[in-house]
Amino acid sequence: MRTGVITQKVGMSRLFLEDGKHVPVTVLKLDTCQVVALRTKDKDGYTAVQLGSGFAKPKNTPKAERGHFAKAEVEPKRKVAEFRVDDGNLLAVGDEILASHFVPGQKVDVTGITIGRGFTGAMKRWNFRGLEASHGVSISHRSLGGTGGRQDPGKTFKNKKMHGHYGDERVTTQNVEVAKVDVERGLIMVRGAVPGSKGGWVMIRDAVKRPHKDLPMPGSVKPANKKASAPAEAEAPQGGEG
Repeated sequence: MRTGVITQKVGMSRLFLEDGKHVPVTVLKLDTCQVVALRTKDKDGYTAVQLGSGFAKPKNTPKAERGHFAKAEVEPKRKVAEFRVDDGNLLAVGDEILASHFVPGQKVDVTGITIGRGFTGAMKRWNFRGLEASHGVSISHRSLGGTGGRQDPGKTFKNKKMHGHYGDERVTTQNVEVAKVDVERGLIMVRGAVPGSKGGWVMIRDAVKRPHKDLPMPGSVKPANKKASAPAEAEAPQGGEG
């Protein structure tokens, strides 16, 4: 099991195939997705990689978080998330994950926060048909109807589909196909729609139900550029002065 990545939703577009057909895609951007910390079984009881993405101003970052990023020698991040991995798929702190971490044709699971729609009725929230337009029904055409109460069971059961808060919840869409990757611009294009609004954070992982072969292990990364502890000595001149 490899690590996933943190991306930001840019929007939707389409790709044209060689036969002229077009494929609707969602464009997801990698914004300097780096390894911030590691979790090991000896110290934490489980194995995981903590990633950070986006840039946050140091003055707007809490002091404890600034120390956490300073220890990893990375810039403060806007979004931080953990991904469970196997023992052999741990990355080095400071490594930056590239878009080539995923390959075209691969199936992935994407997770995002759906668009919040506020307080809505049962027809919009659950796709209820509503009441009749005539035959004695007046005013309450868009109501949800009976809730199953009355004398038996004498109550409305929990989790009954009713009006209420719609959207703004964590949703995972499984088995989404990767259509194209652009390593230079850090873009991952997946086929179809993805939960979330433009600018929202989207997590991408390898599909659990449809694993893919020939993936870069433990991942496609750009090694961290750690500062040298001591400056390199200047090389001596090869020849003497003439």
